[in-house]
Amino acid sequence: MKQRLKHLDFTLIFTPLALSIFGLVMIYSASMVLAVYEGLSSNHYLIKQIQWLILGTGLLFFTALIPYQKYQRIIKITVIGMLLLLIFVFPFGEEVNYAKSWYDFKIFSFQPAEVAKLGLILYLASVYSKKLSYIHQFGKAVIPPLVITGLTIILIVLQPDIGTAAIIMCIALSVIVSSGIRLRHLFILGAVGPLFLAIAIPNLVTDERVERFTGAYEPFSDSSGGGYQLIQSYLAIGSGGLTGEGLGESVQKLGYLTQPHTDFILAVVAEELGLIGVAISIGAIAVIVLRGLYFARRCEDAFGSLLAIGISFMVGIQAFINIGSMSGVLPITGVTLPFISYGGSSLLILMISMGILNNIAMQVKSREQTYTKTRSQIPDASEESVFSINERRGRKAWVK
Repeated sequence: MKQRLKHLDFTLIFTPLALSIFGLVMIYSASMVLAVYEGLSSNHYLIKQIQWLILGTGLLFFTALIPYQKYQRIIKITVIGMLLLLIFVFPFGEEVNYAKSWYDFKIFSFQPAEVAKLGLILYLASVYSKKLSYIHQFGKAVIPPLVITGLTIILIVLQPDIGTAAIIMCIALSVIVSSGIRLRHLFILGAVGPLFLAIAIPNLVTDERVERFTGAYEPFSDSSGGGYQLIQSYLAIGSGGLTGEGLGESVQKLGYLTQPHTDFILAVVAEELGLIGVAISIGAIAVIVLRGLYFARRCEDAFGSLLAIGISFMVGIQAFINIGSMSGVLPITGVTLPFISYGGSSLLILMISMGILNNIAMQVKSREQTYTKTRSQIPDASEESVFSINERRGRKAWVK
């Protein structure tokens, strides 16, 4: 046990925990007035998030000790469970913010789409790691896994949860591209896009979603409707300036921002801690993403490489969509900021993902330490790295 723990990656332990603890501070600051307005204790959301963080921290260290190769044994069960959760949310789920995407068990609630993110990463990493030797055969290697991927995205779009569907689509694309798919095959996949649009458009074209879209790009033309939330975010960012108004001093959280502790928590960070606080928050998330890609590059087998890539992109894409929404670059989607926003389902999946990423890092470090001590060539792994296969083909791996 001690031998394993000494190879834990400090960056991938400290940074997520530090961001989560910082998130507790910001959640309390952003939600205390909202909680009182809802008839709850001022620290209601803080206490619930602390409970999720304690559980998540335990899961992080627990999954860090499980060899990531073992997940390949439960891929079928994982996929079946993931799809059943997404299907049963329609008859048994609760509608929140116009989307039927939550299970409510009174004591706790959770969002199955969050489980689908990690479940699909495990599935795609496992399947494509076994197909690298013939990945150029489009019909045999590329298409079959996309059936499960497409079904997952369709089920999430039908809820409708467009933000999470977009994240999953980007995650899938990152794993597929990393596996060495040919460029022309990517164009073929792009041609399938209209099919998904045909399914998505009826769920997208509602009065509320049209307001969100127009509000993102013309907020001041509808300042009391679709553009209201974004204008409040702009006011928060502008008021904070470089150094902020001070912790706890946000005005926009006082009933102006309707989701100050979830979707728009970064706007509260901007108002209270300024652009410096925002830059540190984004920088810490970037550290996690880059560290994950670093170990993806150094991992000794294809499954571990693709798994690390998928997890890293999950964190990065989710952060990008959240930041884009609160700044008006993208329509408001309801996607939370990783580790900082309030939300138990998201935090637990992120912590489990960090545990898996840590196990990949531990095995890489252990292997490299053995190489350093023996000063001999590192033995060939049972499965080649996705990068070494791409390089042998004369192609540059796209993550360096």
